[in-house]
Amino acid sequence: MTTSGPFGQQQSHEPNPFQPRPAGPGTGHQPVLNKGDSKNYTRTGRLKTAASLTVGFLAVEWIIHIINFLFFGSELGQYGIHPLDFNGIWGIFTAPLLHANFEHLIGNSLPGAVFCFLIGLSGRKAWWEVTIIVVLIAGVGTWLLGGPGTSHIGASGVVYGWLAYLIVRGIFNRSLSQFLVGLGLGFAYSGLIWGVLPIYEGVSWQGHLFGAIGGIVAGMVITSDDPMRKVKPAPRGVMN
Repeated sequence: MTTSGPFGQQQSHEPNPFQPRPAGPGTGHQPVLNKGDSKNYTRTGRLKTAASLTVGFLAVEWIIHIINFLFFGSELGQYGIHPLDFNGIWGIFTAPLLHANFEHLIGNSLPGAVFCFLIGLSGRKAWWEVTIIVVLIAGVGTWLLGGPGTSHIGASGVVYGWLAYLIVRGIFNRSLSQFLVGLGLGFAYSGLIWGVLPIYEGVSWQGHLFGAIGGIVAGMVITSDDPMRKVKPAPRGVMN
């Protein structure tokens, strides 16, 4: 359909098939905010996600321990990792939820909450990917080399994995801010390095060591934690 303009020129009201259409609701490639990769999160979304993950981590650990203490006489500790025992291989998944006593639980809860929050700032997807990798590598490594006849429980393997991930992720993401955070954590928690060595009786150094290895692997392989990059504006065209 065409009409005459105010100066006699023809104006077309037919849609131009080559004219880009504005993106309507549910169209285009706009990412969903506060879901998926870290770069899709807003600042408020990061804080809320990190806080909810940290509260969830602490709630699960403490509720399970209190139930175990009050109703099972701490007998649930038998569901830890039993190295080279196929009957106890499920302990790979249950061991991080069990603790010997309240001192053991508190010792993992304090640093665990800090590391959990910092990873949670990258979003749920990154948090789950890091945690699953750490749990699997820490658990399998402990099951293989933890020593026959022993039992391993506690979230310390996960805590070591989270810390190792936070220390190295800035290197693989080429992020100065993440690198500086990792450097600060490395200095602040440098004393934990002794936990990966077989020098303390009754301490699962294998879980700590393989947890840390899992954290390094997570830092190497996942991409959902990549920080937002500043996009340079396209050069303007030259007008004659």
